[in-house]
Amino acid sequence: MEPRANGVGAKSSATRPGRPPATSRDVLERIGFELFARQGFDQTTIEDIVAAAGISRRTFFRYFASKNDLVWGDFRGHLDWLERLLAAADASLPLIDALRGAVVEFNSFDPAEVPWHRQRMDLILSVPTLQADATLRYEAWRRIVTEFAARRTGLLPSDMVPRLIGHAALAAALTAYETWLSDPDSDLADLLDTAVRQLAVGLDALDMPTPGR
Repeated sequence: MEPRANGVGAKSSATRPGRPPATSRDVLERIGFELFARQGFDQTTIEDIVAAAGISRRTFFRYFASKNDLVWGDFRGHLDWLERLLAAADASLPLIDALRGAVVEFNSFDPAEVPWHRQRMDLILSVPTLQADATLRYEAWRRIVTEFAARRTGLLPSDMVPRLIGHAALAAALTAYETWLSDPDSDLADLLDTAVRQLAVGLDALDMPTPGR
């Protein structure tokens, strides 16, 4: 990452006239996303964001550890919510049905938030410089699902089946998101529901053509 983007050795820019100082996480995210859409993620620096927000670099770092961190938002808080959803899942439901319900609920958003979430996920899935962060955060998401699967099966999180469920669930969720981003008319909840439901029936249930036929 370039020095200006990671905040090394650069001074704060002047406040942009006409905009009151922004001092909340949500407002800073919006300003950052506006700049990313206009200038591109790699071309936008922290100095650009603090100038547009009318705040100091010190204030920015009270909310976010880096420009990458701004894109992910309160990811740790969302993971805590996923853990609570899985912990509260109906014990009488089959494992995959309980997981499916939690994943769909976890990815439910107010309609007003959907455009911002679409932009967030487009950045996460398409910008190469965000991929290292993505790997670490996906691992945290997958670990929560793996531990849930281990509790439900009576196995250890290190056993193959819970780990397989964690990896498969992540793959299903990412596939649903990729489809959603490629089709503006699609419904994210339906795609997630279908993708995780497919884990329960397996690939053998798909009517796939025989190679060469």
